[in-house]
Amino acid sequence: MVAVVDDFVANVAADKRINGFFARADIPRLKRRLVQQICAGTGGPCLYQGQDMKTAHAGMGIRKVHFTALVQDLQKTLRKFKVPMREQKELLAILGPMQKDIVAH
Repeated sequence: MVAVVDDFVANVAADKRINGFFARADIPRLKRRLVQQICAGTGGPCLYQGQDMKTAHAGMGIRKVHFTALVQDLQKTLRKFKVPMREQKELLAILGPMQKDIVAH
C-alpha cells in the first residue's frame, strides 16, 4: 500500500492541474494519512487519525475539475500496479462520497 501511495503522490506532484494545492503540504504526513485512510476505508486494521475531509479542505477553493484530476492520478497509479478493476471500483466507491466535503460549493 505504501508503494501505491508513493506513486500516487508523485503523480499528483507532477500534475500541474492540482499540484499547487500541495505546495505547502507536509508530504510525509500526507502519505501516512493517505495510507491510514485507504487502509481503514477498505476494512483494514488501520485507524485514520487525520482531520475530516471538510475541515482538511476548507477554504482551499477546490473545484470538481480538481477532484476529477486527483481521481485520474489515482487511477493511473492503480493501473500501473495492476490493481484489478473490481478493487479499483471498490476504492473509488469509498473515496467518491468524500467529494461533497472536499469540493467548494
